[in-house]
Amino acid sequence: MTSKLEQKEKPQANGAVLPMVAGERPGSPERGRRPERSDFLGPDGSGVEVVVLESRANAKGVREEDALLENGSQSNESDDTSTERGAEPPSPLKETSFSIGLQVLFPFLLAGFGTVAAGMVLDVVQHWDVFKYVTEVFILVPALLGLKGNLEMTLASRLSTAANIGQMDTPKELWKMLTGNMALIQVQATVVGFLASIAAVVFGWIPDGHFSMDHAVLLCASSVATAFIASLVLGMIMIGVIIGSRKMGINPDNVATPIAASLGDLITLALLSGISWGLYKELESKAYVNPLVCAFFISLLPIWIIIAKRNSATREVLYSGWEPVIIAMAISSVGGLILDRTVSDPNFAGMAVFTPVINGVGGNLVAVQASRISTYLHMSGVPGDSPETAPRKCPSPCSTFFSSDVNSRSARVLFLLVVPGHLVFLYTISSMQGGHTTLTLIFIVFYMTAALLQVLILLYIADWMVHWMWGRDLDPDNFSIPYLTALGDLIGTGLLALSFHVLWLIGDRDSDVGD
Repeated sequence: MTSKLEQKEKPQANGAVLPMVAGERPGSPERGRRPERSDFLGPDGSGVEVVVLESRANAKGVREEDALLENGSQSNESDDTSTERGAEPPSPLKETSFSIGLQVLFPFLLAGFGTVAAGMVLDVVQHWDVFKYVTEVFILVPALLGLKGNLEMTLASRLSTAANIGQMDTPKELWKMLTGNMALIQVQATVVGFLASIAAVVFGWIPDGHFSMDHAVLLCASSVATAFIASLVLGMIMIGVIIGSRKMGINPDNVATPIAASLGDLITLALLSGISWGLYKELESKAYVNPLVCAFFISLLPIWIIIAKRNSATREVLYSGWEPVIIAMAISSVGGLILDRTVSDPNFAGMAVFTPVINGVGGNLVAVQASRISTYLHMSGVPGDSPETAPRKCPSPCSTFFSSDVNSRSARVLFLLVVPGHLVFLYTISSMQGGHTTLTLIFIVFYMTAALLQVLILLYIADWMVHWMWGRDLDPDNFSIPYLTALGDLIGTGLLALSFHVLWLIGDRDSDVGD
């Protein structure tokens, strides 16, 4: 009678799997050795039947790594014959240039039309009394619109990565991830909104030397309330988008961040305009309303902090995730100062409608790319632990845009969306008779040059920044997107203001820049 010797597999530290003979104790000195041929011979020297139990130790990692690799040359699926994966569903995330473009196109257009709507709103509200007499509100615009990059896009990137690597597969994991992240963004939104109002007061006071306490409290109340409500609404929308994307077999990295931006600009700007207008009306008769609004939202901070601290997924970000958010807010506020000084000049009033569009499109595209690169790196390990993804000191533009790498391919697809996307958005603005500018050929050339240069710079910086942060043991999902979207606001606003000044200097009267 032949005896059966059961063989088990055990994972090693380096990811390899070695068999473990039954009866071998975990703490025994012989555990680490490879089995010899004699281990599989019976007492009489005859062979014994070996039952091998399939190990899933590395199956998940293999599936995740294959998720963003290309079919054929970049996939090692054909070389892996030792792991049985027949019972596992095929990964829906293997992408070609066409599939990337197809998945990104609809959310990109949706996000673009959201920025167009935001631009139309800004074009109207810039003539309201609160924007005329409390011009520092213009400084708040890029800073608060940038919250979609600082908070909502970062949230979308974190949840997309968690969904792609299987950290939201069970209801318990899903609930834990969602509650912690929602509490976290409420903490960040309240603090960033408060700091943005301080930056607006400072930037408004430095050039003119004029300070008004009533206006400062108004800015604080408007900023904190807008940031809190917008983050709450957009965070709930993001959760639905990411869960729905996974169920439909769509890569959340391609759709979550653009959809966050599509509604983010419009909702945030509408809230800022409405809240600041309402509080401005209460300044004379009910001056106590503004301080009460500030105190109410700030008093909720301890509740959100306690919830976020109890969740291991957000505890680290709660302590270490402030630097990029605050610095990004400061960068966006500089862009807001440029917008304030430019739009306040009647010669450049037409710039208001285009600012959310060019900033939003650039931020949306670079957020998609950063989220994709971050997910790609997470599938190879943890930050700072993968030698093959060592930080790049200075990647060449050729490697960023023209290599055969999947991330280079997505960069090309995103860059090619700039011109047709902006043409559609400009035509929409013109057909709705928005702004104070007629679309002439020379205006379109200057505008497109600014938009292409902005996205080109952002995609290049994203390629370097995400890899650099990864090599420095920083999670790009939490650190890269706030910097990139804030730089998008600053670069976009600066290039657009420069274009309007050049058009005015060369006397392009047909574009009616000065109306």
